[in-house]
Amino acid sequence: MVETIKNAWKIPELRKKLLFVIVAVIVYRLGHAIYVPFVDTAALATAFAANSGNILGYFNILAGGGLAQASVFALSVYPYINSSIIMQLLQVAIPALERLAKDGGEEGRKKIASITRYVTMGIALIMGYGYYTMLKYYKVLTRTDLWSGIVIVLSFMAGACFVMWLGEQITEKGVGNGTSMIIFIGIVSRGPSAAIGMVSGIISGTLAWWKAVIILALFLAIIAFVVYITNAERRIPVQYAKRVVGRKQYGGQSTFLPMKVNMAGVMPVIFASTIVTVPSTLAQFFTPAEGSFWDGFVKAFSPGAALYIIVYLLLIFGFAYFYSAIQFNPIEVANNLKNNGGFIPGFRPGRPTSDFIAKVLNKVTLMGAIFLAIISAIPQIMSNFKGFGGLAVGGTSMLIMVGVALETVKAIENQMLMRHYKGFLE
Repeated sequence: MVETIKNAWKIPELRKKLLFVIVAVIVYRLGHAIYVPFVDTAALATAFAANSGNILGYFNILAGGGLAQASVFALSVYPYINSSIIMQLLQVAIPALERLAKDGGEEGRKKIASITRYVTMGIALIMGYGYYTMLKYYKVLTRTDLWSGIVIVLSFMAGACFVMWLGEQITEKGVGNGTSMIIFIGIVSRGPSAAIGMVSGIISGTLAWWKAVIILALFLAIIAFVVYITNAERRIPVQYAKRVVGRKQYGGQSTFLPMKVNMAGVMPVIFASTIVTVPSTLAQFFTPAEGSFWDGFVKAFSPGAALYIIVYLLLIFGFAYFYSAIQFNPIEVANNLKNNGGFIPGFRPGRPTSDFIAKVLNKVTLMGAIFLAIISAIPQIMSNFKGFGGLAVGGTSMLIMVGVALETVKAIENQMLMRHYKGFLE
């Protein structure tokens, strides 16, 4: 990966793109140093430190600590991510949007992107108001009048819209996917503080050195496992029939249909984490009576609890199949093969081919879901042991970081290949 970046830096066009990404990252991190007005950031940081096990603590880590600081970029790219997911689901449910996305060409894609931006603004407004309500609950606001509330909510909304624009600019003028890059930077930015905290714990004696070694070994093992599974794919052989057009013969070549093992990516983990942490999050606002049913319910769904882990894993499996079904349509793939004269050896074109692809898809999705479950469950289980509590979201963070790093390096290699394609052909 380092060699790829060094080679890309020697190419003027790619060097400009890499410099643009660096400048965009600096702007994004500077935005986290700008706080919205009328908020006591010290009191807010203390409140977040005391409630790090709920969904807010989870998103605070992925957002680079912006939520705990009430920065203008506190919402990060999550309104845009939610908007994109909603638009993907609506394209499946609403035929008009599906036609616009598939048959509308470049103009259709621009309309979908425009609608996504407007939906992002609406979601950012709702999330901004929800965050403002949480700030009032924690009593960290220096002013609670109507005007200050409007300023705070609009500041969060404006920051989310700017981050959305910044991500689009990285995608268009930089390298890789801008949204993924912003999440990647948010997670990596927490690395130095985590490393300093670990070293300080070893020096002060609050963290045993052998526990630190286990944590590092676990992280390295997760990275290696994620890299292996991310690059793994199931290749279905495809044969194209020979066609004679005039005096020329076309087709007859053999190729394959690649199916990623982890086709759903990290989205099932994010969805599952969002849902399973809702009880502990609500408990911060509506504290149940000690010994009551709701008190036991909240404790059962606290991070690291057995029921929490079981429900968490079941949701990961469910969302993995759901997201794979949205991304990959066996009937559509089978029809495309049939229309282009391709077939899978041993299966007739049409329904038998689509059934076979669906069967393979289910098996591949199962393996991907097991992989996500292992990555997510190991840190949760380890968090039950003293000294390993900070690993609660380590697997998810590693999954995102490694996935984005591999995706970015692949994008750089593709652009280098496109630039030198003449040399490869000669």
